[in-house]
Amino acid sequence: ILGVTVAYNKDPSPVKLNLGVGAYRTEEGKPLVLNVVRKAEQQLINDRTRIKEYLPIVGLVEFNKLSAKLILGADSPAIRENRITTVECLSGTGSLRVGGEFLAKHYHQKTIYITQPTWGNHPKIFTLAGLTVKTYRYYDPATRGLNFQGLLEDLGAAAPGSIVLLHACAHNPTGVDPTIQQWEQIRKLMRSKGLMPFFDSAYQGFASGSLDTDAKPIRMFVADGGECLVAQSYAKNMGLYGERVGALSIVCKSADVAGRVESQLKLVIRPMYSSPPIHGASIVAVILRDKNLFNEWTLELKAMADRIISMRKQLFEALRTRGTPGDWSHIIKQIGMFTFTGLNPAQVSFMTKEYHIYMTSDGRISMAGLSSKTVPHLADAIHAVVTKAV
Repeated sequence: ILGVTVAYNKDPSPVKLNLGVGAYRTEEGKPLVLNVVRKAEQQLINDRTRIKEYLPIVGLVEFNKLSAKLILGADSPAIRENRITTVECLSGTGSLRVGGEFLAKHYHQKTIYITQPTWGNHPKIFTLAGLTVKTYRYYDPATRGLNFQGLLEDLGAAAPGSIVLLHACAHNPTGVDPTIQQWEQIRKLMRSKGLMPFFDSAYQGFASGSLDTDAKPIRMFVADGGECLVAQSYAKNMGLYGERVGALSIVCKSADVAGRVESQLKLVIRPMYSSPPIHGASIVAVILRDKNLFNEWTLELKAMADRIISMRKQLFEALRTRGTPGDWSHIIKQIGMFTFTGLNPAQVSFMTKEYHIYMTSDGRISMAGLSSKTVPHLADAIHAVVTKAV
């Protein structure tokens, strides 16, 4: 992905288009700082009592409480019964790494199953954390949708107690999510085999525009009283990419176990980065604790999600108007920042060479990198590449 950006930056073409980057862009193609984030930062700057001392190993306590409430729901039984421990980590990546290392040290199974395909960083994170990485079927290239049967078969064949990484919503890189009914089947299967769910939640509120809808799969697993891990990131939904703000929550069977888990998480974090940064977590805490700012955030978040959904519709319509061969309905069925176009590496390379459109070689495009002005250019390129024998 970083290589794609380097090549894009070197290209002098005025029509060049970067669809590789996993960050939100405005209709003008510019990075966005949310108004609500600017307001929260102003509040922090104006508060002369604020200091820059180290945070505790677990991070900003208020941030941790509010993060757990945001992802699990204010009325979550796990929160009510103190069966959860939450630690502030370095965005989603750091949360996954801390969780992975904790499991490698203390969990009886050392194998984690990840989707095929998945985010490129997942295998590296868990391998370096000390786990053995295996894959389960997920994406079906023929339908450009979910291979649900393959998923159930592979999880059904996993050794009891294995860890399973689940994308809470807006699966990266495919944009293909299970339905709620399918999630319920996945939950039943995993609980019957004692598989340990580890959710990666990078897009809460950013996929559908609703914080509660995007957290539903996680809440279903928490409601049954079983254990699970949840890695949260505020990069996308608050636009805090470079602040590296995230949280790891571990839902346990009892408050006693949660306390022990927290002490072991401290032993993982202390030699890794000692304690997390203060600024980004403080921004999140200000927004989540203040009713007016929180409401304003949900509106800005929905506007970002709606713009991406609108880009999907516009691209689908543009391809239909051109009579582009093939069924492109997956573009509007998939959700979140990314779409798996179904284009192969040779087609991607043709589009880069002839149309100056940059994306990863697997055909994944970032819908957030598109705008109403650039949709026709992309549609022309896709039409050209599928009508030519490349």
